Amino acid sequence: MQVDLEAPLRSPYMFGQTVDGMTPGKPVVLGDKAYGWPKQKLSQLPPGDYTVQAVLNRYETFRRADGSVVKLPPDKGEGQHWNLKPGNLYSKPMTVHIGPKTALKLTLDQEIAPIQPKADTAYIKHVRIKSELLSAYWGRPVYLTAHVLLPEGFESHPNAHYPLMVFHGHFPDDISNFRTTPPDADLKPDYSERFHLAGYNRIQQQEAYDFYRTWTGKDFPRFLVIEIAHPTPYYDDSYAVNSANQGPYGDAINKELIPAIEKQFRGLGQGWARFTYGGSTGGWEAMATQVFYPDMYNGAFVACPDPIDFHAYTNINLYADKNAFFEKGLVQSEERAAQRDYLGHITATQREETNMESVLGDRDRSGEQNDIWEATFGPQGKDGYPVPVWNKTTGEIDPKVVAYWHDHFDLTHIIQRDWATLGPKLAGKLHIYVGSADTYFLTDAVYFAQDTLESLKNPAWGGEVAYGDRAEHCWNGDPKLANAYSRLHYNTMYVPKILERIAKTAPPGADLTSWRY
Repeated sequence: MQVDLEAPLRSPYMFGQTVDGMTPGKPVVLGDKAYGWPKQKLSQLPPGDYTVQAVLNRYETFRRADGSVVKLPPDKGEGQHWNLKPGNLYSKPMTVHIGPKTALKLTLDQEIAPIQPKADTAYIKHVRIKSELLSAYWGRPVYLTAHVLLPEGFESHPNAHYPLMVFHGHFPDDISNFRTTPPDADLKPDYSERFHLAGYNRIQQQEAYDFYRTWTGKDFPRFLVIEIAHPTPYYDDSYAVNSANQGPYGDAINKELIPAIEKQFRGLGQGWARFTYGGSTGGWEAMATQVFYPDMYNGAFVACPDPIDFHAYTNINLYADKNAFFEKGLVQSEERAAQRDYLGHITATQREETNMESVLGDRDRSGEQNDIWEATFGPQGKDGYPVPVWNKTTGEIDPKVVAYWHDHFDLTHIIQRDWATLGPKLAGKLHIYVGSADTYFLTDAVYFAQDTLESLKNPAWGGEVAYGDRAEHCWNGDPKLANAYSRLHYNTMYVPKILERIAKTAPPGADLTSWRY
């Protein structure tokens, strides 16, 4: 079964239930106890013949350092995608007739195969370290992986040391959009529904090859680029911060992984020579990393970020609204939108998104967007699982949970609250970009953030905010190219601003030459 949470109008019916102690080889019965979307119960489906397939997302028991005991799906190298996870069981597709009293018997006798790790190449190296911090928290060995893009001439310039650019985003299986060979001449062109563009696979290959030629060009400055794989049992990445439900991922990345990479690959290893960037989840992470580790980085390029101000948690004001699902008026209420297309048509509501995630896992175990926000931003409940910010059935917002979010992860609030100490460390470092028609209404939080940031004094915040006219998710600051192209340029598009920042802020005696060959 292929579920498309980014385009729910193309998704099939879904039903899910938690199974504890399933016996191998014994059929699982799926009936009206299962929770469904968009029909809540199996018996509510229109009678007829359906193709059915089931997948079991296998949980394991974690005994964490804080004393909590939880059952969660560990990542198996696939980036927390249950339909790709090695070891997950599934059934063969079959056609069944469903009527008002049907109960499905499903035999899950197929198993997803292991994933083969990526091999090193001349330019791309793969680093895997055991995190002592995370292993202590989770009560079992936890590893962090990074894909390292080496500069041209790395081997032939052994005395050179390099600035570091950290590209945050969703789980990467390798360095993104880098290809050392021309596009495949025989590649059959596809069609991108997202960008309404024919032959997008060919465009991606050409852009990746062009990036390689730019990266190795004579006049291009030499940097290290890393992309980090840090999936958790809740999502395809940790949001790169320390949190109550996922542990000290921020410290593990910044105090264990990055120093190890800089030592191995001759990074300069100083705050003036580190930069971070990314889009969407990666945009939020880039900003959060700069805010929570202000001395460690010299600039963050924050594209189409997840909500950086909870006055606009997408299009919900967590501080004023009482209900996430409905905009309530004097005598009526309207469902609150969650997604829109490039023409402004609504493709999903907040209620529908919450229901879809509930099908894939209870207790915030769906591995999807709203659940990871709760696992990252929220407190841990008495049962060891994240406390929901709103009731998943009614949409009623919990003000106590909102208060916790406000104090710990509303980035705009934290900057304003701590500006007396953060100001000298953050001034001039934040660059924020978002489309004016962002698919998930992420524009709104940037509006709030801009108002607050521009009000800061002594020092002035000195950053940058730009909006892409009519641009959807995920516009990243290029005023000349559409998203379809600019999203493939992350590792080069901010370099001029990075060089300008280095020239302006590098301390006396800093190495500004060994990496400019």
